[in-house]
Amino acid sequence: QVQLVESGGGSVQAGGSLRLSCAASGDTLFTYCMGWFRQAPGKERQGVAALYTGSGATHYADSVKGRFTISQDNAQSTLYLQMNNLKPEDTGTYYCAHARRIGGSWYEEQKYNYWGQGTQVTVSS
Repeated sequence: QVQLVESGGGSVQAGGSLRLSCAASGDTLFTYCMGWFRQAPGKERQGVAALYTGSGATHYADSVKGRFTISQDNAQSTLYLQMNNLKPEDTGTYYCAHARRIGGSWYEEQKYNYWGQGTQVTVSS
């Protein structure tokens, strides 16, 4: 089992910044990929960014490229999402996700085995 706890959400004005954190604990020995997803009100959950822990490769949704940065601490126990130049359309609940095995695309929910409870981000215009 892997436990994921997100933090760092809040309310900001457009153009502002937030940094989300995801603390991972439990059986994290086999971590293949970790990602951030978000769900806006009335919409499906969508992939925002992902990091492959072995290679360090990162992937981003087109809507956040150049504004968001995914990273991990050296102990690989905390995943971060630095969000700059936030826009109202970035509003939603942000979820951290953990994948233990190879397969699937980074933005596919079924790739991930464990999910956090989510943290709310609200961006006002």
